[in-house]
Amino acid sequence: MRVCRAVCVRARARSSIPYPGQRQIQYRAFKGGKREAQTKLAELIAAVSKGSYISPHKLTVAEYVQARADYWLASESITPRTAQRYQQMINNQIVPQLGGKLLQKLSALNIEAWHNELRLRGKQRGQGGIAARTIGSVHRVLSKALEEAVKFDLITRNPCKLQPLPKVPASEMQILVGDEVNTLIAALEGHPMKVCAITSLFTGMRLGEVLALRWSKVSLEGKAIHVREALEETKAHGIRFKGPKSAAGRRDITLPDIVIETLDKHRREQLELRVRLGLGKPPDDALVFPRLDGSPQSPSEASRLWCRSAPRLGFPHITFHALRHTHASQLIDAGVDVVTIARRLGHANPTTTLSTYAHLFRETDGAAADAINAALMGPGKA
Repeated sequence: MRVCRAVCVRARARSSIPYPGQRQIQYRAFKGGKREAQTKLAELIAAVSKGSYISPHKLTVAEYVQARADYWLASESITPRTAQRYQQMINNQIVPQLGGKLLQKLSALNIEAWHNELRLRGKQRGQGGIAARTIGSVHRVLSKALEEAVKFDLITRNPCKLQPLPKVPASEMQILVGDEVNTLIAALEGHPMKVCAITSLFTGMRLGEVLALRWSKVSLEGKAIHVREALEETKAHGIRFKGPKSAAGRRDITLPDIVIETLDKHRREQLELRVRLGLGKPPDDALVFPRLDGSPQSPSEASRLWCRSAPRLGFPHITFHALRHTHASQLIDAGVDVVTIARRLGHANPTTTLSTYAHLFRETDGAAADAINAALMGPGKA
């Protein structure tokens, strides 16, 4: 190995770096003279000896992250629905601001500036900023890809790990509070999504789980719902049934009286309608919330229907998913331990429940401490 001559203020450090089974020549160009070239060469030699040397490449952030997203989908490590959501983040929040940067040049400073840019112009086509919670979701997708880049020796460290996530204000999670629950129930009278909404509000089920629910998985006498599948809707595959997001998603949820009464009335109305239409007895696997022809509803259409209706119901800030959050808040306020809440919501780990709803635990009582203790003790030990 030797140092080449310095040329004006640019010098090149030329080194023969051994690779398994071959010898390759690596060049580095930088500002400085012969002494700086010698220093740089010493640093390269030290990096090779410590095993921390990474060969430079021209791979951009956009090229790399897209390749990882394609691989995750092809390897089935993520679902098509998740892949679709990741693709939206890549197209709208990662590529516009970071896509053109070289992967190896990405720094914590770039990540910090990226967060600020997302706050101001993070929406599609830069039409306004996105919320801190959404920034956190996008950040985690990029961090996941960069962590794999470290594993594959494409970069030495993950810059996303060096930059903390923005704090999520408690106000970002919109939920029903106090008498708003009863007000919404009254406002839902006669609404096509009334039974769906009440089911989610008092069980914490996701919209996809509610729409995939079959009568064979509802035990009104046993006062329980057995969650075994969910509906997924993607551009690539349309509407289809899938298993729970995790093993914890396969769960049994006990029902309060309001859900039992609402579902019982809904069941009787469905049977009466079938009789009037001359359809006879429903099949054993009949859906609780089907289209008129018995096929599953579109989760996207149902979500849009709710969003259009929410202002007329008097709750423009409440999404359908906010009903699930409201259910969690009710359990927390009642002092239910976080392990039980996690099981009811289908969270794979109580820490997910804590990280999502930590701000809802009241600081002035013992519910938060009891819940955290239960989480630390682990399932089955509380």
